[in-house]
Amino acid sequence: MKSRYVIIASALFLSVASIAQKNEIKAAEKALKAGKSDEAITILTGAEYLSVNAPDAEKAQFLFVKGNAHLDLANKNVEADKNLSLAAKAYQELLEVEKTSGKVKYSTQAATSIAEIKGKLINSAIEDTKANKDAEGAKKLYEAYLLEKKDTINLYYAASTYVNAKDYDTALKLYEELKVLNYSGKATYYYAVNKVNNQEDFFNTAADRDRMVKMGTHEKPRTENVPSKRGEIYKNVALIYVQQGKMDLAKKAVSDARKANPDDTSLILTEANLYLESKDMNTYKKLISEALEKNPNDVDLIFNLGVVSAGAKNYAEAEKFYTKVMELDPKYINAYINMAAMKLDDEKVIIDEMNKLGTSADDMKRYNVLKKKREDLFRSTIPYLEKAVALDPKNVDVAKTLLNVYSALEMTTEYKALKAKM
Repeated sequence: MKSRYVIIASALFLSVASIAQKNEIKAAEKALKAGKSDEAITILTGAEYLSVNAPDAEKAQFLFVKGNAHLDLANKNVEADKNLSLAAKAYQELLEVEKTSGKVKYSTQAATSIAEIKGKLINSAIEDTKANKDAEGAKKLYEAYLLEKKDTINLYYAASTYVNAKDYDTALKLYEELKVLNYSGKATYYYAVNKVNNQEDFFNTAADRDRMVKMGTHEKPRTENVPSKRGEIYKNVALIYVQQGKMDLAKKAVSDARKANPDDTSLILTEANLYLESKDMNTYKKLISEALEKNPNDVDLIFNLGVVSAGAKNYAEAEKFYTKVMELDPKYINAYINMAAMKLDDEKVIIDEMNKLGTSADDMKRYNVLKKKREDLFRSTIPYLEKAVALDPKNVDVAKTLLNVYSALEMTTEYKALKAKM
């Protein structure tokens, strides 16, 4: 008989606890409706222990009100980042509770709120990166991914943003997660211009877009094919290892990447860079030759070979590659800009030597030699800078560089003509 009394007492306790929690939830809902979200959270925090043994329906209600209160605070910019995270956590727990119980009451609303939070996190992350707060932005992008794991592009962007934040350990962890997921990022996007607001709208399928165009609400249909990002992922893993001084792991990462993506010539360049770093010139030249054999007329590849060679201070080789790009594509502006910049790099050496000279006859003679050398160097850049300005008149940086060259060479007429166009 004694055990029977214990059971009755326990049932009575649970009943009282359930009533207590219901009252606390009602009080929190009342506070929330009155716009006192912080008060609602205080009430719910005090009743948190009661939810442990509460029925699933009450747990779900508790979590729903909790999520709403935190989201309301976030919308009022009260510790927005923290409250967004807490709201998302509450909604996710709610979804799990109702999924387990099989009784769905709040899940639809919670899912809508989660989608709202996800959008806010992504937008906030974009603003963070614009403000050079990459670490904060990366964290938000990763949280957005955790809210909806099927949207793996946010995991990819989070990894890339952690690289920008120089948090290589976290970036590497996320890249490894992407590799496990076999993420490619390859996709096809469908767009058409809305005739009402003249803005381009996105469509999930070509059929959806074409239907709207046929109905007459949209025009100018466009399809965008996004290439696979697997090569870039493997490449970034290798570059992180380079940053960490782990060259052997970097070489293995690129080797694995090339096996997985044999047609990605950017990986050949990455591997070539690694062997250049380790002063293995024979392997470096072999890889460069391999890249050219695969795509002898690929201007992007040849341009990148020029960048790699210039980075290795092999200027003769770089000039050869940049010239080849100009021959294949006379409108490839970056080839002209890089060629001019590479030549101007030599000016500092000349200036440094000129500044060290004294006033003796020998020094003055040497000064005049260096002065002419500097002038010749400037003249050699003019054709490339003028071509770059012609291709992109709005490129202020290139125009200013050309103005400086004109000024140094006392080319007053040319200087005034270009200045008038700016």
